[in-house]
Amino acid sequence: MIGTGLVEMDLDRELDTLARRHRAAGGVGLQVLNFVGGQAENLLERLPDKVKSRLEDATTRALELALRAAAQSRGVVPDQKGWLNTLLATAMGAAGGAGGLPGALAELPVTTTVLLRAIQGVAAEYGFDPDDSDVQKECLLVFGSAGPLAGDDGADMAFLSARVTLTGTTVHGLIARIAPRLATVMGQKLATQTIPIIGAAAGAATNYAYTSYYQEMAHVHFGLKRLSDRTGRPREALVADLRGALARLT
Repeated sequence: MIGTGLVEMDLDRELDTLARRHRAAGGVGLQVLNFVGGQAENLLERLPDKVKSRLEDATTRALELALRAAAQSRGVVPDQKGWLNTLLATAMGAAGGAGGLPGALAELPVTTTVLLRAIQGVAAEYGFDPDDSDVQKECLLVFGSAGPLAGDDGADMAFLSARVTLTGTTVHGLIARIAPRLATVMGQKLATQTIPIIGAAAGAATNYAYTSYYQEMAHVHFGLKRLSDRTGRPREALVADLRGALARLT
């Protein structure tokens, strides 16, 4: 009985930690919105129609390129600390923003690669092998979260309970499912980088938010996966527990 109680206490403690990470992930996006002085739903209107119409294809290509580049780089460049990933992405955002929309578009696949490597690094931190095909799909699934500029302040947790049943699901098929949502997220990012005068600063701030957000959400995602593996509890049940932990934070 005492042992069971201790296990429950450990589980609650880990869920509370993940809840705090989830809450922190959404907060950075609000800071960026305050910085650029706009609302997320209005940011996409700043993009030219030609760019908006091609955004999903560009995001799909960026994801495919990022997956290849991230896999190839793992044998050469070790996983970095979270703060270093954030610093690198922030610098790239500043450079992309300084170049206006063409610079921001050129930077998109590079930033996506850095984000994916950061997510893979978190997976490894929780004891999962990023070279494993199933874990690669789990890493891609993190991109299915709401995004740092989402109006729900990061409350969407549907991606956490999505089952990556990898029977018959190819990486390409998973990218095709994720790309439409990520295209909206990346469109918001591009729009902030095209703001006149403050493009470089907005690009840096946005990339800071995106890297911080996806790393935190990766911690939540793989933290729940590890808890599920250790306890045998279904992920859906743990997501419900996480909702309760989030409610306790309010």
